[in-house]
Amino acid sequence: MRNGMRALAGAMLGWAMLSSASAQDAPPRDPNFGRGERVSGQTFATRSPVIAPHGAAATAHPLATQTAIDVLRNGGTAIDAAIAANAMLGLVEPTGNGIGGDIFVIVWDPRTQRLYGYNGSGRTPRGMSLAEMRREARRRGNPDAVPSFGAASVSVPGTVDGWFALHERFGRTPMADLLAPTIRYAREGAPIPQTIAMYWANNERRLEAEFAAGRLQEIDNARRTYFRDCEDISANGYDRQGRPVYLQQCERRIPDGHSLFANPDLANTLEQIATGGRDAYYRGPIARTIDAYMRRIGGWLRYDDLARHQGEWVDPICADYRDVEVCELPPNSQGVVALQTLRILEAYNLREMGFLSADSLHTQIEATRLAFADRAQFYGDPAFTGFDTRRLLTDEYTAQRRAMISNERAMPPPPHAELRIDGDTTYLTTADSDGMMVSLIQSNYRGMGSGLVPDRLGFMLQDRAELFSLESGHPNVYAPGRRPFQTIIPAFALRNGQPWLAFGVMGGDMQPQAHVQIIVNLVDYDMDLQAAGDAARYRFYGGAEPTGDEPDGVGFVAMENGVPPSVRAELERRGHRIRPADGSFGGYQAIMRNENGIYEAATEMRKDGSAGGY
Repeated sequence: MRNGMRALAGAMLGWAMLSSASAQDAPPRDPNFGRGERVSGQTFATRSPVIAPHGAAATAHPLATQTAIDVLRNGGTAIDAAIAANAMLGLVEPTGNGIGGDIFVIVWDPRTQRLYGYNGSGRTPRGMSLAEMRREARRRGNPDAVPSFGAASVSVPGTVDGWFALHERFGRTPMADLLAPTIRYAREGAPIPQTIAMYWANNERRLEAEFAAGRLQEIDNARRTYFRDCEDISANGYDRQGRPVYLQQCERRIPDGHSLFANPDLANTLEQIATGGRDAYYRGPIARTIDAYMRRIGGWLRYDDLARHQGEWVDPICADYRDVEVCELPPNSQGVVALQTLRILEAYNLREMGFLSADSLHTQIEATRLAFADRAQFYGDPAFTGFDTRRLLTDEYTAQRRAMISNERAMPPPPHAELRIDGDTTYLTTADSDGMMVSLIQSNYRGMGSGLVPDRLGFMLQDRAELFSLESGHPNVYAPGRRPFQTIIPAFALRNGQPWLAFGVMGGDMQPQAHVQIIVNLVDYDMDLQAAGDAARYRFYGGAEPTGDEPDGVGFVAMENGVPPSVRAELERRGHRIRPADGSFGGYQAIMRNENGIYEAATEMRKDGSAGGY
């Protein structure tokens, strides 16, 4: 039990192994037992939380966690550890993140006794207009949506700028030392576990299909870096332009879950960053390589877009829930969705309703639907929208939304609702001996990103611009120099004004829903940190979204198999359209500072990560 139950393909397989007819028919166990059977509706944990008096880390890969702990042991701050771990994850988990993507961070600083937020999201190319984007969308076969892959989906990556901004304020260890472990493993080969290997293979199939359909400008660089290494071995005739065509001998590079993966191009790129700093990426050789590559393939991102990029320090938005204060980052991220959902739920006695009961789940789902409806209507780059999402958290507005919930029946689609948004992301958290705690999330968005790897740089550019609307007047409409709506959200919670919990759950529109479920599990159902993440989850999707799509009736609710069949049936009777588990329920990491001032760390059993401490 302490070694955990590894879930190869996400939650659905993990739950399936624990299901049985006899367990379904068994009466509920004593809730004080705390580790009931998976389908009984009782609490469940794959292992105990890690207890750490001096420092802790939880990431989506054991090597990244080990790297963070090494930094902490050597006197680095929690920010130093987070940067080192994030760099390593870009090598060993490119299916979720990398230096071609964006970054969002919340930091508790013990020196000033306050929270700091950082929005490291990049903007769209200034040389691409809404009219040009619409033409590209039509050319790609879907005139109503920004293409999911290829050059039109690319916005400026903000991660490297974020590393240096955070390091300047909170770091202690030289940046070159923080990047050194990743550089070494990128040259020598790093272990890739089974779940990441599965996502890796899925990405190859998806990108090859996009290229075959003519929706991706080129794929040779991605193949060479991530999928297969090919060598020309002999001429095989000539093409229409008279150029020789070669037969190729290719070696597959996709990890199988039992091997090492090397990325020497990424090692070279990180070495340039280690010696040249932020400017190496945004104003130096890396930026010029990206510019030349984009010009060669007919893309829009330019050197000037990179050179003008700068992230933004922001104040987290916080809202009370019972005896804790939960904090998220403001838009262009979706963090306020979690706060709005919790504000609606605070008036209900979820503890009395019971864990995984029909009443509790129905109430949570309805509150989620209302918050997502507002997300579709109001969220976007605040520099363009002018809308303050704190208005969604007022007592008056919360009461209005709450009044729409009936205990007997799922409401009709509320004004503005939301379609499922899938994204591949990494979340990590670190804490040091001085009391600094970091909540960091980073992503290339869908899959490994746009499918485009600039020449010899060893990383893929993000496809975050896919989340724009093409509808004129929409708060999230595409425009040059604009930040897209962002799914990635780190979270933090305070108790009595003091740091209590740094946590996050990666995975597109699952993120704010899972933030709510984690807080409810901890606060209303008294679970420990690991059990709160291992508990069966639900996921709402199927309404309208910030890209302008319309709702599909009341939407859908996917549920992991830990929810008892009788509860599913009752929810369907109330009008919810229930779907089976599909493995897309996010990836959780968390560090808690308990009442004894000691760290506890937990990680996601649905992924390949680990929690550690010392």
